[in-house]
Amino acid sequence: MITVSLPVPDLTLAETLFDQLFQLSFDGKGITREAYGPGEQRAHALIQTIAIGLGFEVVTDHAMNLYVILPGQDRTAPKIVTGSHLDSVPSGGNFDGTAGVLAGLAVLSGWKKSGTVPPCDLCLIAIRAEESAWFPISYLGSKTVLGKLTREDLLIKRRDNQISIADHIRQCGGDPDKIVEQPPLFAAENMRAFIELHIEQGPVLENENITVGIVSGICGSLRYRFASTRGQYAHSGACPAGWRQDAVVATAELVTEMQRKWYEMMDAGHELTVTFGRFSTDAVEADMSKVSGHVEFCIDFRSRHQHSLLEIDRHLQKTIAALSIKHGVTFALGEQTSSPPAALDKKLGQYLQQAASELNISFRALPSGAGHDCAQFATCGVPAAMLFIRNQNGSHNPQEAMELTDFNLATEVLNKALFDYAIRDSARQTPRAECQDEYK
Repeated sequence: MITVSLPVPDLTLAETLFDQLFQLSFDGKGITREAYGPGEQRAHALIQTIAIGLGFEVVTDHAMNLYVILPGQDRTAPKIVTGSHLDSVPSGGNFDGTAGVLAGLAVLSGWKKSGTVPPCDLCLIAIRAEESAWFPISYLGSKTVLGKLTREDLLIKRRDNQISIADHIRQCGGDPDKIVEQPPLFAAENMRAFIELHIEQGPVLENENITVGIVSGICGSLRYRFASTRGQYAHSGACPAGWRQDAVVATAELVTEMQRKWYEMMDAGHELTVTFGRFSTDAVEADMSKVSGHVEFCIDFRSRHQHSLLEIDRHLQKTIAALSIKHGVTFALGEQTSSPPAALDKKLGQYLQQAASELNISFRALPSGAGHDCAQFATCGVPAAMLFIRNQNGSHNPQEAMELTDFNLATEVLNKALFDYAIRDSARQTPRAECQDEYK
């Protein structure tokens, strides 16, 4: 028989591991756990060592994703899965991704200590390489989990050292050839559900004094990571206005027009963000006494609705065509990368809401503007849900300030939702969809 009483998650374990991971990852300013690099490798090694010491079944796949398994009564049944990533952006915070891994480990440890045996395996995945700051590809780690990484993807090079994904995986002990030649360790059809706990990376929960958020959907993205504008360098005093081919002015006008269009679309009911995250002239060639002939920049569009992404992209193409003529410059957007929006499972969301309600923990529904591994599971047909924790000072910076009391409450919600779902919904009923690849 399954243990009836709700197990208590091992929150002390999680708190200890937050401290240890900080010590392993502090770069003097923030947290750096580079994807398939020493920082992420140390974090995975720590979690693996702790999980083995706790007596869990622990395995890694050919991409070095880490699986911590609490065996269930029926080992052949689809698994209930939780987890997140352990890598970080350069000089980021200690909680982005990590909170989901440690919450999952706290839940599994609490169940094991109480003798709780679920009807199916309960599995925590510490996923590799979620942050695209290192490799220009979305959901790298979760794609390897789900068997969606291609041989071409493995050739993509890390932006700072120009070493391929394949070589980085080999350096960490994985086998990139087997990633594409063999089926994944646990395919999507072997997963009954995936629930990811994550810090909120915006200010909504903090500003509204709400502890947790139940995510209603995850935005897709459309990106130009390495765009540029080419004009003509000229003397700042000797070249009159009508003769200039000023790359800075042309690119600045592009930013202004896309910002105007963004607000126009929001007023019309679109859910959308538009960001120019990088904008720079050549540090050597640009000068006080020059009209600038070269600007590099990037563009990031995000929305939960594909039609909004396509509309803003059409306006981008129309705008650069007009500005090229007006300013005598050439825009090169470079390769477009993208990930589809993800709809989350309503039934799993209801379990999270019910758990928060019964525990008297404040919550609200909200969309995720940021991308998460959970989106890849959802688009591959795995019923998926996501739980946000209130977090101060945003994310992707050293000032991330999630309070442990909020983490503990959110972990309690995750724990109860997983327990109720495992017992009350022993057969998966959500129909599966075909796995969706990134569109080009």
